[in-house]
Amino acid sequence: MGILSGNPKEEPMHYGEVIGCWAYVGANKGLISAYEAFINHAGDEELKELLRDSVETMKEQNRKVEEVLKENGVTPPPTLPERAVANTDDIPAGARFSDPEIAGAISINVGQALVSCSQVIGQCLREDIAMMFAKFHADKLMFGSKLLRLNKEKGWIMPPPPLHKSGQ
Repeated sequence: MGILSGNPKEEPMHYGEVIGCWAYVGANKGLISAYEAFINHAGDEELKELLRDSVETMKEQNRKVEEVLKENGVTPPPTLPERAVANTDDIPAGARFSDPEIAGAISINVGQALVSCSQVIGQCLREDIAMMFAKFHADKLMFGSKLLRLNKEKGWIMPPPPLHKSGQ
């Protein structure tokens, strides 16, 4: 039996899987910190709830990926300290992120996460890691669809100019 046959959890991770997992956890940790700050700045309750859900999802994803890294002798990236909770009204208007700015930033992050998950899936030899990232990808798709709906409902989305065919 070869090295890549049998139970995937007994197969070694290759460098691509390691860096993909490590980078994903590191990015999530940075986003968790940013989203905790965004919660302090956001005024819209639906937006705050989406941010809270995303933070919890990323923390759970990190637990799963960190477990795989540790099982393979890889130290995960450091965790940032939790943000202090602040009252939105205590943040001066000129210093506060607006709800459309927050929604735009997290929309960009969703797109980046989808690409990251796809990249890890595409380079995996271990089926367990590929399936874990396929689940993360599906989670991001669902989150992104909720965010898109909220952006449309609140009028926060800035669509590109419509395409007009010549001669019309």
